[in-house]
Amino acid sequence: MLEPGKVQDFEWDKGNLDKSYAKHGITPNEAEEIFLDENLGIVKDIKHSQKEDGFIAIGKTFENKILFVVFTLRKNIIRIISAKMANKKERRIYHEKIKKNS
Repeated sequence: MLEPGKVQDFEWDKGNLDKSYAKHGITPNEAEEIFLDENLGIVKDIKHSQKEDGFIAIGKTFENKILFVVFTLRKNIIRIISAKMANKKERRIYHEKIKKNS
């Protein structure tokens, strides 16, 4: 899976680059910032992993927005598919993870 310090870059599908901002107000930089969050949670996206392994990440931006990001991993490059504000359930999962790690 994703090894800290091994990510070399981020990649965006041209069709999705502006979609997260237009639809959810999330900039590409904000979506990328969550991967620096020490409390980042990542799980495999079994439901949407037909052609390649997909993952879901829940993490916090530098401005404390908790985001839900869907991505794939190609070698050491994170290819972000979509990003949105985490909903109530997703925020709860994020906060529970922090409590567990405290």
